[in-house]
Amino acid sequence: MKPSLPKGTRDFSPLEMSRRNYIFDTIRAVFRTYGYQQIETPAMENLATLTGKYGDEGDKLIFKILNSGKYWDEDELINYYQNIKQLRADNNALGGESRDLTEEEFFSSILPKIKESFGLPKISEKALRYDLTVPFARYVVMNRNDITFPFKRYQVQPVWRADRPQKGRYREFYQFDADVVGSNSLIYEAEFFQIFAKVFEQLNVSVTIKYNNRKVLNGITEAIGAEDKFVEVVTIIDKLDKIGVGKVNEELAALGVSAEGIAKLQTLFTISGNDETKLAQIKQLIETSAIGVKGIDELNSILGYLQNANTNTGNIEFDPSLARGLSYYTGTIYEVKANGVQIGSICGGGRYDDLTGLFGLPNVSGVGISFGVDRIYDVLNELNLFPETMADAPRVLVTNFGVEEEKFSFNLVTQLRAAGINADMYPTQAKLGKQFEYADKKKIPYVAVIGADEMQSNTINLKDMVSGVQEKFTAEQLVAKLK
Repeated sequence: MKPSLPKGTRDFSPLEMSRRNYIFDTIRAVFRTYGYQQIETPAMENLATLTGKYGDEGDKLIFKILNSGKYWDEDELINYYQNIKQLRADNNALGGESRDLTEEEFFSSILPKIKESFGLPKISEKALRYDLTVPFARYVVMNRNDITFPFKRYQVQPVWRADRPQKGRYREFYQFDADVVGSNSLIYEAEFFQIFAKVFEQLNVSVTIKYNNRKVLNGITEAIGAEDKFVEVVTIIDKLDKIGVGKVNEELAALGVSAEGIAKLQTLFTISGNDETKLAQIKQLIETSAIGVKGIDELNSILGYLQNANTNTGNIEFDPSLARGLSYYTGTIYEVKANGVQIGSICGGGRYDDLTGLFGLPNVSGVGISFGVDRIYDVLNELNLFPETMADAPRVLVTNFGVEEEKFSFNLVTQLRAAGINADMYPTQAKLGKQFEYADKKKIPYVAVIGADEMQSNTINLKDMVSGVQEKFTAEQLVAKLK
């Protein structure tokens, strides 16, 4: 059989893993700076844990896992029924009259008894995790007696979605999340703006951080007379960037939103000016909605924290059409896009007031963000922003020319590794050109050449593979140079 991969999944080469680790290490360092600590959760969760948390569209993308062992589905039960038709001849088989029942009535009456008799399990009771936030909420509830609130955690693990694979969208991909639960403080929302900015500053990626508030969206739906259709209206609004204003208007009209309401919605989305101006104008337009006004006030408070801390807000942008499809968000929401790259959002997140309440721990507010590592990788790759030399790659190759040279080289490579320097040694005796070619292919920046002359003088001839410059060092000097 010709080997292949399931669609939407990938292998990662050593170079790709080095680049991914560069992203991981950059994000991890920033999270730690802000007091977040790492946890992990299982790849699979109980199906009941996941369903109903992501909206109807999200639930359709959950990868369900078939139970092992024997299970029954409706087709199998029908086949079984065909083999027990003779039960109709036995009036006591059902514990009641059956001769006068139609075939459909008989089947409907006997099906529960078959299921009960065989103790039939469901086809699926588990699923691969769809994101890291819902499993985190489950973790918090199960460990609430062992953690200190507010609890700040970060997590980097793969997630799975039964989506149609395309550029920047995979069925298996990594997320890198940070969440804090147990506090309503808007300081955490302000911190996440800073975290986004810091991570992409260090990755040298120009981004736009868009934000909104679900309470503002509540106010908007009230203003257009569609508060009873909040979820549907928000889902349509969230597709504005993908399908355009015309299609959004068509879907809103089909939903039953009045022409007056749709016209008012356009006014909201065409407001211009800086963020403070936009927020002031929208507050005036939804002033009759208490929840909408509260959302505007929250966003103004967050901007105030950033301005007081002299945080650069030039790359953040209030977007009243931003909705974020996940149904558990209740407050501030974020979406980050890379400038100059057509790849969709690379980060997102928001405030959720009672996600843990779904698991029996009510009134525990949280806020979190998620970095789409795979899309960030694609952005860095497209913009050629990865460093030439990665931190986990070998920094130096030590040559191997003969029996005595091999012993000397092995001693040197041991010293280099003991000093914390990533070092490799050519495994067999070979010509220098072949060893240089090996270093070139593996993009090793230095080669430590040790021949008879170097052994006699107790020095190492170090070649810079980029510039071609060669210098002689003692072992101690070489360690200092490479560190």
